Amino acid sequence: MFPKSPHKGPSKKIVLAGEILGPFLLVFVGFIVYWVHAAIVDRQGCIKIKYFLEDYNALRSARYSYADIKRITNQFKDELGQGAYGTVFKGKLSNEIQVAVKLLNTSTGNGQEFINEMETMCQIHHVDVARLVGYCADGFKRALVYEFLPNGSLQKFITSADREDLFLGWGKLHDVALGIVKGIEYLHEDCDKRILHFDIKPHNILLDDKFTPKISDFGLAKLCSKDQSIVSMTTARGTLGYIAPEIFSRNFSNVSYKSDVYSYGILLLEMVGGRKITDVTEENGDQVYYPQWIYNLLENNEDIQIHIEGEEDTKIARKLSIVGLWCIQWHLANRPTMKNVVQMLEGDDGKLIMPPNPFGSSHTARTRAANGVRRLQLELSVISKIESSGDG
Repeated sequence: MFPKSPHKGPSKKIVLAGEILGPFLLVFVGFIVYWVHAAIVDRQGCIKIKYFLEDYNALRSARYSYADIKRITNQFKDELGQGAYGTVFKGKLSNEIQVAVKLLNTSTGNGQEFINEMETMCQIHHVDVARLVGYCADGFKRALVYEFLPNGSLQKFITSADREDLFLGWGKLHDVALGIVKGIEYLHEDCDKRILHFDIKPHNILLDDKFTPKISDFGLAKLCSKDQSIVSMTTARGTLGYIAPEIFSRNFSNVSYKSDVYSYGILLLEMVGGRKITDVTEENGDQVYYPQWIYNLLENNEDIQIHIEGEEDTKIARKLSIVGLWCIQWHLANRPTMKNVVQMLEGDDGKLIMPPNPFGSSHTARTRAANGVRRLQLELSVISKIESSGDG
């Protein structure tokens, strides 16, 4: 017989207490570590924004406190919509001036989306780009104040195409498409630095009282020099359905300004068909990728059957479709620049040619692709020469 240990009873209690409290202590320590890490990230974001605003202290945009933002939005009473980086509220600077206030999430990112948008908007002054009125960088509270555009986003008019009261009409759709591409051309060619949007989609195209399109939401934008043909990118950015294939995989090509061209092409095809790009059409019992459905209609000389009331409507629908299909070519060399797209939309309908089939892989398709690209480049070269001689 061994003598009974005098410490056996208390030791069992300590072990039992450790077993019970251990998991709770582990969770508590984990929470403290997470909270400290989040606080450090938030503080780093605030410091980064502070230095950025010091560099841009000559901004013409007004700076507001968070208290101002709450007053302008009437305590965030009227929500206009939500996005990946924040919520947009309707507000008033005065009885005459309405604004849209984008309250940025502090739980995502480290302030970089605020810097992206501010740095971009400081360089932009164009009729087809939304105008920044002011901003708020009050500690962890960040907001961007934009002009209010009463007709909302283009998305509403695309997904409601079957409703005649919301259909813009083919002439107006052409004007909207042209305005968008002129805005993107300005971002790519006419700013001090080339601005790549990387999130061109109907939700980010706003319409004023005269349905003039305004490109908005530059949270994913990237600035680069105009002689920089390749853009470095560590992670994919954009919205599924609108992202160019090279952003997903460098096996297709390198990321460049042509990635915005692809997104614009998808948007254009949505405008033509009056549906979201993720929708699917059944044709002969098989499910067909929506842009391919558009291509098949054009190849078979069939009309887009949405509010077509005459020959002029048919011409516009066909033109927008052909331009959209040129823009979504998988090979970058086949995609036009935005300047080329402007020429195509403003040019003679009869000179537009069908693009290569972006969905075919046969030898015939590749041959037709090469011939089609050469013919398009020749047509655009002729247009450019005519414009140059006219300017002189």
